[in-house]
Amino acid sequence: MGLWDDYDDSVQANENVPPLDQEFPYGTKPIRGVNLGGWLIVEPFITPSFFSKVDSRFGVVDEFTLSKYLGPTNAAKTIERHYANFINETAFREIREAGLDHVRIPLGYWAVMTLDGDSFVPMISWRYLLRAIEYARKYGLRVKLDLHSVPGGANGWNHSGKLGPIGWLNGTDGDSNGQKTLDIHNQMATFFAQPRYKNVVTMYGLVNEPKMISLDVDKVIAWTVKAHGVVRKAGYHGYIIFGDGFRGLDNWKGEFKGLDKMLLDVHEYVIFNSGQISTTHSAKVKYACDGWGQQMSQSVDTSTG
Repeated sequence: MGLWDDYDDSVQANENVPPLDQEFPYGTKPIRGVNLGGWLIVEPFITPSFFSKVDSRFGVVDEFTLSKYLGPTNAAKTIERHYANFINETAFREIREAGLDHVRIPLGYWAVMTLDGDSFVPMISWRYLLRAIEYARKYGLRVKLDLHSVPGGANGWNHSGKLGPIGWLNGTDGDSNGQKTLDIHNQMATFFAQPRYKNVVTMYGLVNEPKMISLDVDKVIAWTVKAHGVVRKAGYHGYIIFGDGFRGLDNWKGEFKGLDKMLLDVHEYVIFNSGQISTTHSAKVKYACDGWGQQMSQSVDTSTG
């Protein structure tokens, strides 16, 4: 895995950003990065070949049902083969060569925790996550960790590993799943608080796309405050990322006052409706600059954000 005692944090992704052992000027310098989606969580719309080959009668619609269909032994072989080939060192080198400086790495809770009744392949993705961080270090790239799937599921969508009802902070086991997620963060934040990772893992995501249009908003906010405390108590001092929950920017105004280094994660797309897909590239860019740019300016201004 390349986890030698010695490591070099003097590497610079490109001349426009500081080397890893110097602080990145977040808030003044743009982050130019890419998301490694569909890798450590199998997402059907990114890797449809996993699903198109299976007869629809078997109900294989996400990583959970795919792993169940394959069975423990075949699932481990098939999914690890995907881990080994879908993203590797070449990808990190190409990311650097493209002029980028950050990578976002989504992972599922099964990288560090197993739950009764799960069919997910446990623990193997953890090794590939650590390997990815070392590749990022080698090419001067900073990493945002993203807990993309939590116990019970925070949105019920297939890209979070399991399609179906939301069981995180919701339903009979909602509070229990919320506590399990805090336990995961305590474990992971303690690990990534080690000196080895402080210059590379500069951003830490609490939960991907909590569906706050369905969840109890007050519960999610209270949980996020607790999670911030857990991560800080564990010794991690980088930026902590929370998802906007599809609430819209204005509804977040005034939240989390007094919590340090909190960043709002908003996912904007122009690919999920036919009207946007059919527009020209320049129209897509204009749409992003006019709409999202205005929101970004509003959010980073402490008088309005």
